[in-house]
Amino acid sequence: MKVFVTGATGFVGTAVVQELLANGHEVLGLARSEESAHKLMAAGARAHRGDLNDFESLKSGAAASDAVIHLGFVHDFTRFEEMCKLDGQVIKAIGEALQGTDKPFLITSGTALFSKDGLTTETDRSVNPHPRIATENAADAVAGKGVKVAVVRLSPSVHGKGDVIGFVPTLIRIAKEKGRSAVVNGGHNLWPAVHKSDAAKLYRLALEKPFESGTRYHAVGEQGIPFKDIAAYISDRLQVPLVSLTNDEAAEHFGWFAHFSKLNNLTSSEETKSVLGWKPQHQTLMEDLKSDAYFTGPQ
Repeated sequence: MKVFVTGATGFVGTAVVQELLANGHEVLGLARSEESAHKLMAAGARAHRGDLNDFESLKSGAAASDAVIHLGFVHDFTRFEEMCKLDGQVIKAIGEALQGTDKPFLITSGTALFSKDGLTTETDRSVNPHPRIATENAADAVAGKGVKVAVVRLSPSVHGKGDVIGFVPTLIRIAKEKGRSAVVNGGHNLWPAVHKSDAAKLYRLALEKPFESGTRYHAVGEQGIPFKDIAAYISDRLQVPLVSLTNDEAAEHFGWFAHFSKLNNLTSSEETKSVLGWKPQHQTLMEDLKSDAYFTGPQ
């Protein structure tokens, strides 16, 4: 297949492009700069100039391809709600280009939509007012117009070498800036995780296998890692104190990240594994933390 990929030069996107090319697919990657275009061409993909605000470019990329994987997202957390609304508009635009075709459209969401006691599964639908729900609402709206859509929910931590803006680097940066590594209310909340290469394989398998429109897949290699384990290792590695904060203290310490520091998101991927034959096999999050993926040189 010829696959149009947004976010093709990002952390996850780069892995997805490599996975697609290695398995005989062609890739047309969205490139907003000459630098991004050169990266895509060097990887063996073709570049399609445009960005997430250029809806006509998005439509033409989708129309020129056999399938679409939407990974692009503007990671400006100071305008998070606005960026989530933009994501919904992007999905709508691409969906318009795919109406009347049977081209598969994979959309990226996150398991972090759910923070609750108990296990989140692929059949769960969020009813909380989290801004990111705009993505899944847009996916359902496009599916309602006959477009073949599936949603891949990424773990809060998609980890691996090259991760510089994800949740783990954010925790490390905050611990360095504040001089302490923190948890909230003991840090017993749970974070799912997946290695970027395992996530990339999931996207490829989902693209290649038939699915019912509206399907959700969970890119979850580990169901739930205690947040305190992550924070404790960061504390040891940086040689800073490990502290437990109240909810009010967390807001001051973490800023926009406070919601994620309290996230309790035990999540299953058993249905995804069964349907796709997906078997995560790369490093765990803690193995990556203890390697050179996140800490290099003197701290």
